Formats: sequence, C-alpha cells, structure tokens
Amino acid sequence: MTGSAGSDGGDDRPPPYSSASAIVGDMVTGHHLLTIEGYSCTKEKLPNGKHIKSKSFTVGDHQWRLRYYPNGVASNVADYVSVFLEFAAIAAGQAEPVNARAKFSVLDQAAGKSVLAHTIGTRIHGFTVTDDTFGFSNYIKREVLEESEYLRNDKFTIPCDVTVVKELHTKDRTTPVVQVPPPELHRHLGGLLESKEGVDVTFHVAGEDVHAHQYVLAARSPVFKAELFGPMKEGRISTTIRVDDMEAEVFRSLLAFIYTDTLPETKTENDDDIATTQHLLVAADRYGMERLTRLCEEKLCKHIDRGSEACFRFIDSPETLKAVMATDGFDHLTRSCPFVVKELIVRL
Repeated sequence: MTGSAGSDGGDDRPPPYSSASAIVGDMVTGHHLLTIEGYSCTKEKLPNGKHIKSKSFTVGDHQWRLRYYPNGVASNVADYVSVFLEFAAIAAGQAEPVNARAKFSVLDQAAGKSVLAHTIGTRIHGFTVTDDTFGFSNYIKREVLEESEYLRNDKFTIPCDVTVVKELHTKDRTTPVVQVPPPELHRHLGGLLESKEGVDVTFHVAGEDVHAHQYVLAARSPVFKAELFGPMKEGRISTTIRVDDMEAEVFRSLLAFIYTDTLPETKTENDDDIATTQHLLVAADRYGMERLTRLCEEKLCKHIDRGSEACFRFIDSPETLKAVMATDGFDHLTRSCPFVVKELIVRL
C-alpha cells in the first residue's frame, strides 16, 4: 500500500497558501559592563552575603542594576563570586511582570571579548517589584578567578547582556507578489569604474594615470562639471588632466566615493588609514563633495587627540593662523595636523 488516507496520489506536499502570518515575541537587548577595580578590597570589605550595586541602566524602558557579591550571596557559596540582575525601576503603566533574561561573562582584557568558558545565561524570569532579582549564586569560584589571566592589576570586568521580552503580536507574513531586489546602482557604477569600460578622461596624479567617465564625474561634483564641460574646459585640448598636490591613492578613493557613495572599507583604523582620510577630506572640499566632507569629518572626530584639537581652534581665525605661522610652534602644528594646516593655508 503506497498511499495514505487523505493523500492524492501519494503527494504529501502541502498545497500553496495565499496568505501567512506569524505570532512574534519582540525582544530588546541591552549591554552593560561592570568593572571591578580593586577586587581584593571588595573581597575584604564585603563579607559573605553582602553586595554592592552597579549604576542603573535602561533596557526595554525599564531600569536595571547588577548586584556583585565577592564572597557569595549565602554561606553555602562563600567561596564563589555571585552576580544577580536586579529589577531597579518599572516603566510607567506596567502592570504585568517584566519577562527578561541575563547572560553574564568574564572579559578577556587582552582579547577584548567575552570568555566562552565563563559565559552563562539565565532562563526567562518574570521580574516584579517584589521578585526583583535573578542570577547566579555560584557564578565563578574565587580561586578560579584569582588564578586566571582575566584578573589583571586587581581588576576584572563582567559583561552582562539583558534581554527583555516585549508583548506578543501577530505579523503578516504573506509573500509579496513581486520580490523587489535591493538597489544595485552603486554596485553597477563601481563595477564600471573598476572595469574601465567606456572611460573617456584620464587624470595624471602623482605620476600615475587614473581613468574615469566624464559624465559620471560631472553629475556628482560641481567642480568636475565646470572642469570637464564648463568654463574651466576652455583652452584644454587633451583628455588628460593633471592633478597637482594629491596622492594617487587619495584620488582613487575620491573616485570610488563618486561612483559608489561609500567610503573605502578598512579592516582596521590605523595611522595610515586616518592619514588617508585626512587627505580625502581636503580632496572632498576641493571638488565640492559635501557628503564626503561630512563623512570624513565624522570619521576623524573619533580620533581627535590633543594635537588635533589645538589645530581646530584656528579654523575660524585666519588672522590668528597668520600670527602662529610666524612662530616656532607652527612646525609642531604642521607635523601634528598636516591636513588642517594645508587646507587653512589654501583658504588664506
């Protein structure tokens, strides 16, 4: 017997459905780092059963804290470190218990990430104003912690992820009649630049020839538009344009942004990458690329040090800059912020 009751010719596949829905439990996750500085002091000052709390933090519209017991929460775990998540404040209008779970770990300070062997998570718990803590009494044995490399200079860090379960709701899962793919223009134009198909202009930059498409450049940059099709074109016969005071790598990065509208990808932001971004900022301003200018500024602002901050104080005061240029300190300014100095000199 090859069939079964209710089957049609042995085909057990479900029929096509015209609609679908899903019951969804939305969740929101927040992250908190609790660093214990002076571990030996906390162990001495806080006996078994005593704890100290972290600063409060917000996840899912509710306030939370961490409780840290260096000598355990109870006598039967006196040789352990205990950690608990505490429900610190309920959101206005919340009547039902707040369902949440926590995941605790130990930070490997050298690697900058959590240690998998010491990562443990709780089940979902219903927190209320009367049942406000949940965690691990035997989180990590003190002997294990003290002999590990994660306790350095009498300090260690506990990363904690708190996930709050929001209300359930129903979501339409009907497959649309037409699946629309994501935008691909940036990818196609980037491929056009890389393949060099149809290039009609050459730039001579720092001893190298860089090829591009005139109409793409003109559409994206008012300076290129004037240079290629406007008044700046008058008197120029050759399709090769010389670009002075710019590195070829920076010019190629400028072209890549013009074609793809994205900054070059870098795996690490080292000094060379920051220097390239500095020069790219100057190039963006030179060619009227407002969005690229703002992106470079945003990236560089994350790496401002004292030397850079000193440079920015001169941006709005050409008179002050002229005075500084006459001093011995200007050499230091040039070394610490060459991209700022170069741009300011151009504007004087």
